[in-house]
Amino acid sequence: MAYTVAVVGATGAVGTQMIKQLEESTLPIEKLRLLSSSRSAGKTLQFKGQDIVVEQTTEESFAGVDIALFSAGGSTSAKYAPYAVKAGAVVVDNTSYFRQNPDVPLVVPEVNAHALDAHNGIIACPNCSTIQMMVALEPVRQKWGLERIIVSTYQAVSGAGARAIEETKRELKEAVVDGVDPKDLKADILPAGGDKKHYSIAFNALAQIDVFTDNDYTYEEMKMTNETKKIMEDDEIKVSATCVRIPVLSAHSESVYIETKDVAPIDEVKKAIASFPGAVLEDDPSQQIYPQAVNAVGKRETFVGRIRKDLDAPKGIHMWIVSDNLLKGAAWNSVQIAETLHERNLVCPTKDLKFPLK
Repeated sequence: MAYTVAVVGATGAVGTQMIKQLEESTLPIEKLRLLSSSRSAGKTLQFKGQDIVVEQTTEESFAGVDIALFSAGGSTSAKYAPYAVKAGAVVVDNTSYFRQNPDVPLVVPEVNAHALDAHNGIIACPNCSTIQMMVALEPVRQKWGLERIIVSTYQAVSGAGARAIEETKRELKEAVVDGVDPKDLKADILPAGGDKKHYSIAFNALAQIDVFTDNDYTYEEMKMTNETKKIMEDDEIKVSATCVRIPVLSAHSESVYIETKDVAPIDEVKKAIASFPGAVLEDDPSQQIYPQAVNAVGKRETFVGRIRKDLDAPKGIHMWIVSDNLLKGAAWNSVQIAETLHERNLVCPTKDLKFPLK
């Protein structure tokens, strides 16, 4: 069987990556439809050498669509994903809108593909920073269990969109070439477009991604906490995150500290990670080998290194995790979910629409 696949948000940073990943995918595709806002409708993009005209997303856009990949913002998913399901499509949503909905599986295929079996027409793709952490930690959880996770992220500006990339490039040029003091650079987007103040990212580190919640954690930090518990199906795991934006264009890095339930020998931890699907071990301190953002860009895998025992806690382990946030953190994970749906014969219309039309 070959499918009609739609990409919603086709001209965005993640959407364009979805198209590239679909070109290389094992998913049998008969027809690809590209959808966007009215601003981008009419543009032409290529798929496997063919020109495809981008269409405006409407409530009627999903007739005949089997799989719809959404990456156009939460409000777009909220409005149009239920229409896609009603039309008979299975939705893979890359926004945060459905992630904590109890009727929606939150899936990293290497970790919890079984959750797809109970889908009701919509599957959520986790936050980019959560995805790579899950790939690295799942082999440890399977063998030794997990009690606690403390993560500090070093996230690329591409996670904030194309405008954030351009803002970063402009600021770096003005600081380096024009000699502007970084404190005097004009910022319009970072750390969070919807917040009251904006700060320059050039030669800086911003300890804020998304806006703050009432508990003084940001939404990004709470996403990592809540999504980890849902994916690992364990509300007892203690998770705490500090999310930081740094002036790297692509690929997120994370310093992760875990406490296992059972003592885990470091050599065995390395072997478990090295043999886990989607994970690549890069860990040889004697040769200065460890994951780097520049090396992860354009790759689907999650890279793990600097794995070492905590010197004061017998069950404590530190590690460094790096992955391309636009690929494994978004586009590739979404396409991978679609492939897994196909493999498990789960690309089928839902019988009971649980998502209200808006």
